[in-house]
Amino acid sequence: MPTLPHGVRVFVCTRATDMRKSFNGLVGLTRQVLGQSPISGDLFVFVNRKRTMVKVLYWSRGGFCLWAKRLERGRFAAFSGDAITATLTDTQLMMWLDGIDLQSARQRMRFDLPARRAASATMRA
Repeated sequence: MPTLPHGVRVFVCTRATDMRKSFNGLVGLTRQVLGQSPISGDLFVFVNRKRTMVKVLYWSRGGFCLWAKRLERGRFAAFSGDAITATLTDTQLMMWLDGIDLQSARQRMRFDLPARRAASATMRA
């Protein structure tokens, strides 16, 4: 995956997704289930039922990009709550993909721009 721009918004679909879906299927899920515009430049993350595979959809320079990761051992951490969408920061996404459970991780206080504070607060709740 290319380097993420600082401050990019990340939306994770917490419901299981059929990993046979490709560009068009995931664009449809982004619009219908997540209620977001797929060409916004944000990242949209989808996970399979077993939580062993992830697909990330994003728009870049006139076209959709799709990035996938399949674990050979272990599972991606689940998101708690009944919400359909979880919002992450770019740093939280990279930690989650590397196997760090965000529920038990503790982040120390740092200065952050006001727009990003709201996104970080939704993840902590």
